[in-house]
Amino acid sequence: MQLEFTKMHGLGNDFVVIDAINQTVDLSPEQVRQLADRRYGIGCDQLLLVEAAATPGTDFRYRIFNADGGEVGQCGNGARCFMRFVHEQGFTDKRELDVETASGRLQLVLEDDGQVTVNMGEPRLEPADIPFDAPACAQTYTLALDGEEIEIAAVSMGNPHAVTPVVDVDTAPVERLGPLIQRHPRFPEQVNAGFMQIIDFEHIRLRVYERGAGETLACGSGACAAVVAGRLWDQLAARVNVALRGGNLVVSWAGNGYPVYMTGPATRVFKGRIEL
Repeated sequence: MQLEFTKMHGLGNDFVVIDAINQTVDLSPEQVRQLADRRYGIGCDQLLLVEAAATPGTDFRYRIFNADGGEVGQCGNGARCFMRFVHEQGFTDKRELDVETASGRLQLVLEDDGQVTVNMGEPRLEPADIPFDAPACAQTYTLALDGEEIEIAAVSMGNPHAVTPVVDVDTAPVERLGPLIQRHPRFPEQVNAGFMQIIDFEHIRLRVYERGAGETLACGSGACAAVVAGRLWDQLAARVNVALRGGNLVVSWAGNGYPVYMTGPATRVFKGRIEL
């Protein structure tokens, strides 16, 4: 099978984007892992499929696969790349799109400066919706990790996130605690582990250890989850600049009952063709 692809990134969170509208695409988990491999394939954190809309009222279908081959429901940085991809390929000239995902609909807006704003939907905080093993919804939970305890917020942005506050993201034990949080048994579908340093009410720094990918240079849904957590703790404003290792995002959340909005760049790196 020969596939045409486009390599893209959102603040260094990189993707292989495949047009599944004009070519037949049927990838096994093994083939996804091959494509994502940085030595034997193309290399990426996630693979994105652009498909024709399957639900009335939507413009496209958007599917996301982690580097380990597993399909997931959400990727905010990928959503911005999705929007730039369908415009650059000439699939649409609409600047506002309604896109179907495994976690529900996403609204995407291509801004005049080329950045993309994503309506990420309302955060889900009930443990059963994340999913997370807890008797009731709370702003913070205590998580036991190999003899130590940490405080987290548990949030779903279409995918599960555990956000923990740290004094300094540069010295935070992301490599050690990230895998332990990701595979913690209280998260039956595993979880993305966010480490948040609050600078002031309008600025945070963030590192994210993603399930199926490890630490990435940026995580859009993780940035949204971190801002939600900080807002629940009354430590952040409604509009926050999120500094990730790959660059900055702007995340806005008015509070319970409102969706989270994320704005940031998306960049095409190169196009190519690969034989599987």
